[in-house]
Amino acid sequence: MSGGWFGWFWDFFASIFGNKSGKILFLGLDNAGKTTLLGKLATDQVHVHRPTFHPNVEELTLGGIKLKTIDMGGHVEARRLWKDYFTKVDGVVFIVDAAAPERFVEAKHELDMLLQTEDLNKTPFVILGNKIDLPKAVPEDQLVAALGLQGMQTGKARKADGSVRPLEVYMVSVVKKVGYGDAFRWLAQYLK
Repeated sequence: MSGGWFGWFWDFFASIFGNKSGKILFLGLDNAGKTTLLGKLATDQVHVHRPTFHPNVEELTLGGIKLKTIDMGGHVEARRLWKDYFTKVDGVVFIVDAAAPERFVEAKHELDMLLQTEDLNKTPFVILGNKIDLPKAVPEDQLVAALGLQGMQTGKARKADGSVRPLEVYMVSVVKKVGYGDAFRWLAQYLK
C-alpha cells in the first residue's frame, strides 16, 4: 500500500518490524468496531457494515507483516464460536466501544473468559478502546478500571519478558485514524 498518511504508516511499520507473520483474532462485543477496523486496515476506507454473523478471514500484508486476520461476530450467539479459532493464534485484538459504558460489564465478562482460557494463556492481547472521538467515550484509566485490568498491563514502551502474557490497552478512533497504529506496532513485536 502506498500514498498519504496510511501508506507512510505501513512503510514505517515495515522498516521497524520487517518480514513477520501472524494469525490475529479480532474479538469484542457487537458494534465495537471490529469489522470497521479490519476494513480500514485492508482498504484505508471506512464503510458501514452489517453485524458480523460468520467469521470473516482476511489476509493482509501491512508493512511487510503478513497477517491472517479473523473477524469474529460479537453478538451473543457468535461468541460461542470464538473458542473454535483459538488454536495457533499469535495475537488477540479485543475491541471495546469506549463510548458505551453501559456495556463495559458485558465486555469485561467476555474478556475475563478469554484471559482465563488455557489455549490463550501466552497469547498477546491488545485491548482497543474504540470511538474516542465520541462525546461519551471514557478515558483510558476508566476503561482499564471497568475491565479490571489494573496491574495486568505489561507496558507500551517495552517488550514483556516471557514470564507474563503481553497485554496492553490503547485508546483509538478507527474512523479518525487515531491510536491503532501504536497498538499494532506494540503487537508486532510479539509476532515471528
